[in-house]
Amino acid sequence: MSSESTSARKWVLGLTSVVSLMVALDILIVSTALDSIRTDLGTSLETLEWSVNAYNLTFAVLLMTAAALADRFGRRRSFVTGLIVFTVASAMCALAADAGWLIVWRAVQGAGAAMVMPVSIALISTAFPPERLGRALGIYMGVTGLATVAGPLVGGAITQAFGWEWIFWLNVPIGLIVVPLALMRVKESKGPETRLDIRGNVLVTAAAFALVWGLVRGNPAGWGSVEVVTALVLGVVLVGAFVAWEKRAPQPMLPLRFFRNRSFSLGNAITFFIFAQLFGSVFLMAQFLQNVVGSGPLESGLQMIPWTGTMVFVAPIAGSLADRFGPRPVIVTGLLCSAAGMLWLGLVAAPGLSYWSVVLPLLIVGVGNSAAIPVAQSTTVGSVGQEAAGKASGANGMLRELGGVFGIAILVAIFAAVGGYTSSTTFADGFAGAIFGCVAFSLIGVALGVLLPRKAAAPDSPTPAVPADERAEAR
Repeated sequence: MSSESTSARKWVLGLTSVVSLMVALDILIVSTALDSIRTDLGTSLETLEWSVNAYNLTFAVLLMTAAALADRFGRRRSFVTGLIVFTVASAMCALAADAGWLIVWRAVQGAGAAMVMPVSIALISTAFPPERLGRALGIYMGVTGLATVAGPLVGGAITQAFGWEWIFWLNVPIGLIVVPLALMRVKESKGPETRLDIRGNVLVTAAAFALVWGLVRGNPAGWGSVEVVTALVLGVVLVGAFVAWEKRAPQPMLPLRFFRNRSFSLGNAITFFIFAQLFGSVFLMAQFLQNVVGSGPLESGLQMIPWTGTMVFVAPIAGSLADRFGPRPVIVTGLLCSAAGMLWLGLVAAPGLSYWSVVLPLLIVGVGNSAAIPVAQSTTVGSVGQEAAGKASGANGMLRELGGVFGIAILVAIFAAVGGYTSSTTFADGFAGAIFGCVAFSLIGVALGVLLPRKAAAPDSPTPAVPADERAEAR
């Protein structure tokens, strides 16, 4: 191996890891700044919710289309374009004069993130030979995983020292440095050209938006109002239309044949509910620590480490246990721990609560999630053949983000129905109600986990159907 090729690979791994860390960090870094954003911009709970969900929603629904576009037009080009979009949107978020513009630019940020994340792994896979790829991806995932630990802490430190705007300004110098380096140091590569499933993407985007709109507007407008009922019914109809289209699409964005595999379908469903619980609780936890426990932004970021920091230590152990005993006992045990910890948090939530009263339940939740998340993901992707792993991973990523969007929408609806921001007492009441919703999400995951095969299923890799026009050309 020449020193030049070794250097090129290090550049690819370094640049993609830095950008992945930045994008992943932006999912969690906002959590400890939410209360400051609400106060400074005078936003309602509904608007505050959209400032998070706008990012997650565009990230989720554009993920697979962005990967297909990158294969067709060039992965480096997509990586650089996505990074530019993300960087510009970050600056505009920092400059947002009101909550409406913050939501718009958060949505644009999510689109940029969707262009960057799937391409990063493809660039690494192209740059490294098979015998070195595992180590490279391990480093990449390790760096990305730091966002789980660092997100709330970095967000709290920056918000307390400089103001919430600087959590977005932080991305700008990174983008300005990485863009020219990527153009100079990363070679262009392309994947197999596939037909874009534009109709499928439009349908799933519209369905997700309609359902989230109905859930977000339920409390302010009334659950029986024409607006909410129409949005929810329209969302369900659009989901049906999406499924119907994907069954006959020449090259579907989400091949429904994958769902005939029990491990794939259950793994995705479990992932959906894990992230519904995780994103929803993250949305509320830092605000709970600030509004009820009395912590500042930095202090609340530090206090969340027993919860978020467990991923670094638990995930590798969980993976080894799943290899030995199968995914079912690891996922079920992990989610039972998560449900128990969440139940504990909900029962003790009250004004004047000491932080030390919640450390142990936070740790239990963190251990449970850290065990279940990587095993559910590996079970899902590992259930299909290697040639289908890209689409399977993209589908899992989309459902993970959509789970987070719906989790936030549902849990905030519960919070608003039984509590609010008027006092620490009303916040604690709303938080407890929402956390009981997290318990329900975890227990649904347990029930689904029990249905998993005892051992990891052999990869199922059916040959994809050849579109009719391609068969005609072959003849």
